[in-house]
Formats: sequence, C-alpha cells, structure tokens
Amino acid sequence: MVILKKAIKFSVLIMMVVTFIISGLTGIASADDQKGKTDQASTELYNKIKKRGYLVVGLSANYAPMEFHATVKGEDTIVGADVSVAKKVAHDMGVKLQVKEMDFDALIGAMKTGKIDMIISGMTNTPERAKEVLFSKPYMFEKQAMVIRKSDQDKYKGILDFKGAKVGAQTQSVQAQIAKQQLPNAKIMPVAKSNYIAAEIVNHKLDAGVLASEVAGSYVYQNKSLKVIYPKFVTPTAPTAIAMPLHATALKAQVDKSVDQIQSQKLFPKYLKDAYQVQKVNQSFFAKYNKFFIDGTIWTLAFAAISVVFGSIIGTLLAIMKIGTSFILKAIANVYIEFIRGTPLMVQAFMVFFGTQIIGFNLSPFVAGAIAMAINSGAYVAEIIRSGINSVSDGQSEAAASLGLNRSKALRYVILPQALKNIWPALGNEFVTVIKESSVLSVIGATELMFQASNVQGASFKPFLPIFIVAMIYFVLTFGISRILNIIEKRFV
Repeated sequence: MVILKKAIKFSVLIMMVVTFIISGLTGIASADDQKGKTDQASTELYNKIKKRGYLVVGLSANYAPMEFHATVKGEDTIVGADVSVAKKVAHDMGVKLQVKEMDFDALIGAMKTGKIDMIISGMTNTPERAKEVLFSKPYMFEKQAMVIRKSDQDKYKGILDFKGAKVGAQTQSVQAQIAKQQLPNAKIMPVAKSNYIAAEIVNHKLDAGVLASEVAGSYVYQNKSLKVIYPKFVTPTAPTAIAMPLHATALKAQVDKSVDQIQSQKLFPKYLKDAYQVQKVNQSFFAKYNKFFIDGTIWTLAFAAISVVFGSIIGTLLAIMKIGTSFILKAIANVYIEFIRGTPLMVQAFMVFFGTQIIGFNLSPFVAGAIAMAINSGAYVAEIIRSGINSVSDGQSEAAASLGLNRSKALRYVILPQALKNIWPALGNEFVTVIKESSVLSVIGATELMFQASNVQGASFKPFLPIFIVAMIYFVLTFGISRILNIIEKRFV
C-alpha cells in the first residue's frame, strides 16, 4: 500500500513536471508567434502607405495657429504649423499628403478603424492616451498659459488669485486637466472649442482660460484687449507629438527621423511664423470667408436632396412592408423604424462612418453622412406614408378590386396617388427638417454649413458672426423651400 502511494505521488510529480515543460514550450511558442504577428503588423502599415503613395493625416482644423482654414490663392486650404509638420513627414517618406478633417474627439477612433494613418493635431502625449496610441518623439513642448482681459492684469497674477473666477478650458484637453487639478478654488467651465474661450473672455462670460501658449498668443495677436500670463503650474510644459497606431513601430521609426530633423534644424518656430503670416493677411471678413459659406450651403442642399430621394424610396418600401400580410416583413419594418427613431442621428452617423470601415468599406464623410441621413429619413417617411395610405378610405380599395386590379396595382395606381395628396405637407416638413438636421454631420467631418461655420470660427476668432450668418442662410433655405412646397400643394387641390 505504501509502495502504491509512493508510485502515485511520483506519477503526479512526473505529470506536473511534464505539464510545466509543455506549458513553458507552448508559452515560448505563443510569445514567438505573437512577436511574429507584432513584427508583421509593425511593417504592414508603413509598407501600405509607401505602396499607395500617400499618407493620410487626421486633424481638427479649428486650433490656430496649429491648424486652421484659410483662403489661399482663392481656395479653401487647411494651413498651420501642424500641417507643415505633416508635409515634412510625408516628404521624408517619399509620398504625398492627404489631410482628413474631423472633430478632435473622433481622431483616435478614426485611426483605430483605419480611416487615417496618424494624427498630427496638437495632441499632447499623456499616460492615458499612450495606452491607446503610439506617440512619436515630441516635436514641440507646449507651455501652459492663461488668457485674461488686459484690464484684469493687476487682478490675476498667480494661481491663488483665481479663487471664485470662471476659468474656461477645452473639454478632454490637457489644459482641462490642469485647470481642475491646479485651480481648485476656481469655477472650471468646460468649453467645446478653444476659440470659444477667447470670445467668452472678451464678452465677460469667462474671467480667464487655460490654453497652450502658442494658441493663447494667437488669440492675443488677433485681439489686443487680451493678455497672456504664465502662472506657476506644477506641469508648466507638455510634450506634443504625432500619434500612430500602437503596433506601428516601423512607421514611428520613420516619423522620429523627421521629428529629429525638425528639432535639430529648428523648423517648428519657422512653421509657426508662417502660420502667423497667413493669419495676418489683411482682407475683410466676407472677402476671406464667403467661399466657406457658399460651399457649406451647396453641400447642405446636396445632403438634403439625397436624403429625401433615397429616404422616400426606403420609407415607401418600409410602409408597404408594414401594412402587408407577411409577418416577417412586418417585423423587419417595425424593428428598423423603432430602432432608427429611437436613436440620435449623430449616433447613426458615427455607426455608418466607423462601422463600415470595420467591415472593409472606407467611406468618405460625405458618403457616410448621406447614407446616415437617408437611413434616418426613411424611418420617418415610412410612418408618414403609412398614415397617408391608411387615410384613404377602404372603398377605394374595393372599387379598384371591382375593376380587376390586384392588390399591388391598386396600391400603385389608386391608393398611393391619393395618399400623396394627404401626406404632402408632412413630406415637405420632413424635407425642411432634413436641411436643419444635416448640421450634426459636422462631427464626422462632412463639409456642410455648420462644419464650415466652425472652420470660420477657428480661423477668424469670431464665434458669433459665423453662426449668425449660418442662421440666416438656414432661414432663407427653409423659408424658400416651404413657400415652393406650398405652391405645389395648392396644385393638388
């Protein structure tokens, strides 16, 4: 018995040793496999860029002097110090540069889904972001500054002076973190865009704003009633770098070479100086930016036209499915309509823009926005058409049947023409609504009116005037279209 127990213990010990050895070998093999996959992924993006011949850089062009819109040689152009950095990186790689613009919050998501290759948009290297992206060497160390009204320069000198003051900082920025951590006695006000901060300080809605020194200097350059001060923050500088996918070490090695040259040759101060020169061009507001509003109006109308045409087709099909006899088709129509009507258009735009990339379709912001608008409009048009069909009396269907028309022909030649008369006002209202709702597509970089207004705000440092002009354009569009639709409606009578 004792011998048997010893034999069992010895067998178990042997099995443990064998298991340990196998696990170790498997782990080594897995690590080797993983390393192989990582090495392959590292060179894959770099080779892809070289092969196609252009580098796609993402940025948010409302952050002058780093990146902003300007009219250059009669053309709307994205310029700024970061754009010069992007050109340098692309040139050193031997490829052309393609810039894709979108909201700052969407940039990392766009890079993760393959919409862009890298981000060059004044992005600070923070521990949180470093978990999501791979940063290059810093090409700039931003000093952290504050902007105040020049009339308050004797009031605000140090951190302790801001007790109870309203201090603005851009949401999800390093400056917002600094404001919350190092100005505990101030009232920190989150602001969507940095260019709004200067305007709110001028208009006494804010007492001060925490900004990167280059951006702060640009605002003061434009508005002499402002002043830049440098409180003694615990983190006085922050590294600004180029963000790339986590696995793109081969691309990082190439980018770091360009950054080294930018630093050794002191190119970045020259890039900033060039950006200031573009801002300094002396033209009237409308001479500088009228093309932005014209282009925005054209694209807004294009979105509306595409959305109404395809939305009407989708809506008609859904309405027929919903009033049909097939349980499956009814269920599909009901689920579609309820889901679309129960989720915001902004969410749908993000789903189309990023979701299609995951399944292999690289849609432009315009195409993605048009699809999202058509899908959204289709759900509402379906209910409008369904109610219009139900408003036609049953006697019309019976009369059509007595004439020998089957259900589909009766619907096509008898019911729908009468329903159209009843639903025309509602369809017209949907068209007007689509024009206004297209404004949310600016979040994915679609160049409609609100997107262009945001560009003008960033370049001109005038937050109110561009929005006022856009409001007037929207009013003219909706009022004019409403009158035209009323004229058409009267012809039905």
